[in-house]
Amino acid sequence: MKCAVCGSTALVEGKLGGGDASLTGFQPSDMPWLKRAFAMGNREILAFACLHCQHLQLTVKFSEGDLERYQQFEGEQPNVLERINSEIGKPKAKGGKPGRRRA
Repeated sequence: MKCAVCGSTALVEGKLGGGDASLTGFQPSDMPWLKRAFAMGNREILAFACLHCQHLQLTVKFSEGDLERYQQFEGEQPNVLERINSEIGKPKAKGGKPGRRRA
């Protein structure tokens, strides 16, 4: 990884923390309020400090589920007719309501 400001590779990895030794986390804005209230589902924040220019870079550690959930909207979206036609060709889920998954 390189510094976003000066391009140096002399970065020191760390984590953001509070004065009481608690770690700060990232919460997606679409997370239910109850999970946010109890700090459930926080994503780990990694910090990288540049030795040359003292710039601080932050990155978030996403889970595989997060990547699947949020990357489904990446890129150009199909129009309504294309979505409807693609849904017609999909097989229905067995049992229960169409499209629901069983645990």
